[in-house]
Amino acid sequence: MAGEVAMEAQEKEAQVAAWLKKIFGDHPIPQYEVNPRTTEILHHLSERNRVRDRDVHLVIEDLKQKASEYESEAKHLQDLLMESVNFSPANLSSTGSNYLNALVDSAVALETKDTSLASFIPAVNDLTSDLFRTKSKNEEIKLELAKLEKNLTATLVLEKCLREDLKKAELHLSTERAKVDNRLQNMDFLKAKSEEFRCGIRAAEEKLSARGMDTSLSHQSLVALSEKLAELKRQTIPLKKKLESYLDLMPNPSLAQVKIEEAKRELDTIEAELTKKVDMMEL
Repeated sequence: MAGEVAMEAQEKEAQVAAWLKKIFGDHPIPQYEVNPRTTEILHHLSERNRVRDRDVHLVIEDLKQKASEYESEAKHLQDLLMESVNFSPANLSSTGSNYLNALVDSAVALETKDTSLASFIPAVNDLTSDLFRTKSKNEEIKLELAKLEKNLTATLVLEKCLREDLKKAELHLSTERAKVDNRLQNMDFLKAKSEEFRCGIRAAEEKLSARGMDTSLSHQSLVALSEKLAELKRQTIPLKKKLESYLDLMPNPSLAQVKIEEAKRELDTIEAELTKKVDMMEL
């Protein structure tokens, strides 16, 4: 098995060497590293080159055969023309030769089998149909191109508007960011001040407590007392209205007057006490 593989490798190397010698001819073959991989690659290339040469040779032979057939047909037609009307292309004037060449060139361009009118008319009709189809296709392409240009213009306008909106949004965002930063700075400042005031209030309360201040004079007590006073005033409103209705009654007005005076004195006492405590707090 190993011997067969070695023989196959040697055969490939020999084929590669022969192919390279054929390719380069009298020129020296470039140096290359001989190993199984390079031998396999060069052998594959040589096989492909051999197949291509064979195909090219077949095409050349086919073209030679067709050329020979065309020459034979041309000679036959020329002989037929000479026998029938004793006419030869060599006897034509220069203008006639030009016309004949133009006729031949037209037949070649139209790919007709001969130069007869029966061959030229269908070929010209086909060419005309192709021309109409091409024009119709060109019109469709023009319409499509116009539509694309219109869409492109609209897209460019939209892009411009979007860019402007984006600039406005970025400017607005920058302004809002500056406002937010300013508010954050103000918030930090207010927090610091609030903490400073809280510490000051705590220190003042501690000083007042150390001096023996009555707890009833604290801020919270005064706030509670103020709320209580407001509640009492609110409760006295219906009593005053009720009292006003009693003032209209005839019996014992002096007793009612005494009650009113007592209520007024009680209210004045509460207000005076509250005022006193507020004044002491301010001191």
